Amino acid sequence: MKILRRSTIFVILFLLVTWGTAVAASAAPSLTGIRFSHDDHKVRIVLDLTAPVEPKVMLLKQPLRLVIDLPTTTNNFLFPQVTLNDKFVQGVRLGAFKPDILRLVVDLNLYPDYKIFSLKSPDRLVIDIIKDYEHKKVTQVATGITYTMLRRSNAQGPVTAHILDIAPDAAVELRPLLSNNAISGLAPLTAMAREAKAIAAVNASYFATNGEILGLLKLDGEIVSTPALPRTALGLMPDGQILMDVVDYTGLVKLPDGRAIAISGVNRARGADELVLYNAHYGQSTATNGFGIDYVIANDKITAINPKGNSLLAPGTIVLSAHGTAAQALAGLKVGDSVTISQTLGKIWDQTRHAIGAGPRLVKDGSVYITTKLEEFGSDVAGGRAPRTAVGLTKEGHLLLVVVDGRQATSIGHSLLELALFMQELGAVDAMNLDGGGSSTMVIKNKIVNQPSDGKERRIGAALAVIPASFAKSAK
Repeated sequence: MKILRRSTIFVILFLLVTWGTAVAASAAPSLTGIRFSHDDHKVRIVLDLTAPVEPKVMLLKQPLRLVIDLPTTTNNFLFPQVTLNDKFVQGVRLGAFKPDILRLVVDLNLYPDYKIFSLKSPDRLVIDIIKDYEHKKVTQVATGITYTMLRRSNAQGPVTAHILDIAPDAAVELRPLLSNNAISGLAPLTAMAREAKAIAAVNASYFATNGEILGLLKLDGEIVSTPALPRTALGLMPDGQILMDVVDYTGLVKLPDGRAIAISGVNRARGADELVLYNAHYGQSTATNGFGIDYVIANDKITAINPKGNSLLAPGTIVLSAHGTAAQALAGLKVGDSVTISQTLGKIWDQTRHAIGAGPRLVKDGSVYITTKLEEFGSDVAGGRAPRTAVGLTKEGHLLLVVVDGRQATSIGHSLLELALFMQELGAVDAMNLDGGGSSTMVIKNKIVNQPSDGKERRIGAALAVIPASFAKSAK
């Protein structure tokens, strides 16, 4: 009798366990359908399920996609892939990742925000790919200096901006930097900033592949480079006042017979019929060729004449290199002759300690004022969205250094108009464009904080640096 009872109990327990397992198996979620909708604000994907599920979510950047794993979920219908006609979402794929995991992959064109949540009666999993968002992170870099990383997006796409705000009472000095401390050659912004012991720096002037600055540059009162056309520049006065305006250059050489010959430019390649002035900022030598003639000058006197060009450059001396009609005008000069060189950027700009040019202007007296045509910029600067660098001044005297990432799925960049409106939004009453594209870089405490569009740091010709005032004074 006892043996029978034990057998009965065993059978009952076995049936209970078997029934429980069957019930658990029948309760496993099944995917029964997928629905889509999209507008200017979001793309919505709805998964119809037979039971709730706890998804595992990953946002991957290479390639850009949102991966959603649905544990122990079965697929009760055929859904291999669908393409969506949406700027942010390329398509959706579904498949078995492992025997117990169903994987949904959302292939993305642009970087989104997203939200995933469950609904009941009936059970659904909702995936919102959000196009319209804004996130901001503010960091104190030093007393009076803040760095803001701003990520925002709308129907046009995402944009990441990097903003350095320098208060007027911050104990710093703004200073242009030359790659390798010379015109010749290029250098990474990180190396330039590290050598200058800068708190922060951004790329600045346009430049040629050999390092020549394409625009105005003035360092410690000396003109280092000149603009080919009148263009917007930033000027730094000895008392800390900051100027922004269109600046042009005029240079003259007065000869012993009283004639005045125009200087074509400073520290750049000599062209046909030109007279170019070189100083020690250019490099070790002028690198000119024998088709012209070099006049070495110290203390307003000609100390050497080199008909084959490529004269050495040393502190305290300059070289005038002439070709064609300019060389003919200087043909009567000889060693020992006195010449007078005059250079001007205008009465006010001659008083600046430093100046750096680029352009076009973006904001003037609080209003959007884009001078692309006036300053004769082409489509390489003015065309479409791109990575951008800008500098601005607020009504309260704050200096804004701004880099906008571009040409990436995470940030589409700005047009010049969008950049001008953004600078205005930040409070700039005056703002100008600096070099952009792959050169757009911001360094803070020797670290690149943005994402250069080349995928790595580009070597550049000139930068604008924020240097501690104590170090700047000791370096003078």
